[in-house]
Amino acid sequence: MDNNHIRVNLLEKHPLAKDILSLVLFVIAVIVGTLGLNAYVFRSYNVVGISMENTLHQSDRVIVNRLPVTWEHFLGNEYIPSRGQIIVFANGPADGPLTCQVQSGVDDQYIIKRVIAFPKERVTVKDGVLTVYNEENPDGFHPDDNTRVSETDGPKEHTSGEVDIIVPEGELFVSGDNREGSHSYDSRNGLGTIPFCRIIGPVLLRLFPFNNMRFF
Repeated sequence: MDNNHIRVNLLEKHPLAKDILSLVLFVIAVIVGTLGLNAYVFRSYNVVGISMENTLHQSDRVIVNRLPVTWEHFLGNEYIPSRGQIIVFANGPADGPLTCQVQSGVDDQYIIKRVIAFPKERVTVKDGVLTVYNEENPDGFHPDDNTRVSETDGPKEHTSGEVDIIVPEGELFVSGDNREGSHSYDSRNGLGTIPFCRIIGPVLLRLFPFNNMRFF
């Protein structure tokens, strides 16, 4: 009699053992599936702080889409988001306060900001106006024109600070939507530009509060 036949007879004689084994296998499958979804498909974060107002607010729950990042990494490429997208990225060493971080776990720290400019583009902030210059727009353009939905949705009109920077290769210039004063710690005022490799993914959905649910 082979071992497989002995194992079958054992499970038939002890149905409780069969049920326990099925439960253990189910739990393992759920854990593996959850870890896989979290690593490669979607992640959920809770917004902390005010730097993305008026678009996102304290305690909003957002879903980040990992699929485009996973696909580009599978192809051996860096994931590059679109201008105006809201992204979550891993936080590196920082000297200043994190005014709008996103919490995934106790020891993890992430930041949520809007994509403003790409490598080799020039970004200026002068007299409260944020402007981006590139080969297609040598006279500059205002990226907020395409992302400000209204006075209560999108980047606030006034941008504080004095900036004149060329975005380095392989990095992004990012900013919060609440750019008045020191409400947003971002590429304008100490955070610096963000390497592509630190991007977790673009925000896909605000899940909570349910009465304010929306896609991005």
